[in-house]
Amino acid sequence: MPHPVIFDRTLLRARRARAAASGPATFLIDRVADDMAGRLSAVLRSFDIAVDLGTPTDAVRRALAGRVGTVVAADPLAGSREPNVVSADEEALPFRDGSLDLVVSALALQFINDLPGTLVQIRRALKPDGLFLAAMVGGESLTELREAFAQAESETEGGVSPRVAPFADLRDLGALLQRAGFALPVTDIDRVTVRYATPLALMHDLRRMGAANALTERRRLPLRRATLRRLFEIYAARFADPDGRIRATFEIVWLSGWAPHESQQKPLRPGSAKTRLSDALHTVEISTGEKPGG
Repeated sequence: MPHPVIFDRTLLRARRARAAASGPATFLIDRVADDMAGRLSAVLRSFDIAVDLGTPTDAVRRALAGRVGTVVAADPLAGSREPNVVSADEEALPFRDGSLDLVVSALALQFINDLPGTLVQIRRALKPDGLFLAAMVGGESLTELREAFAQAESETEGGVSPRVAPFADLRDLGALLQRAGFALPVTDIDRVTVRYATPLALMHDLRRMGAANALTERRRLPLRRATLRRLFEIYAARFADPDGRIRATFEIVWLSGWAPHESQQKPLRPGSAKTRLSDALHTVEISTGEKPGG
């Protein structure tokens, strides 16, 4: 069964290229790259061959310089003369099974149409006990913009069109890691609040991130001035601080998992525990059906 096509990936690549040429907004990806380097520094092992999958800038490669042996960037916009960069789409990886020690990705995988398939490809490309570590834009990102757009369109145009991408939920991502065959999967969230002078400044930053609306079901008509004006009014009324600056929330979902290896910790078999939980907690165990004080 074919996967749904949610994102126009040709349009995404064009917008990324335009953002890079006009001067990208990199504050969010720079923060993620620094966090990624910190997380990897806590892993007590070395990685000889790593792939940076789809990260829109070289921020991750710069942050990992000197910490990882060789970092190869897999980027669909790669130029043929760039060192250690291969032209590759995140949905069709060109790496042999069991060839990589580490795969990292920053703020790219949220725009994948077949994320389960990509995760399976990553797990297969990793050597046994290889690590996958990625940061994605999460489901609660840009809730302020989403809500203001929906109300403004409903009031001025009598309906709502898709304006902000439906980013993945934390629990769904944890389940996808397990489904893809990763061992020891872990997910967690970092929420970042950014303040802007106006909603228009936020929208300009999204364009400079190459992250403007690229949904296949997006509305093709230009945004009406009346809708945009009402959007600004709603945003300022509902999501502004006392100094008049508006808030924008970015939810960064971190996910990691290991390619299975016999040396990794395994969960105990049911019934194999040697100590009762009630003994460890110094409480009285109540059997099934018995009521306290009975």
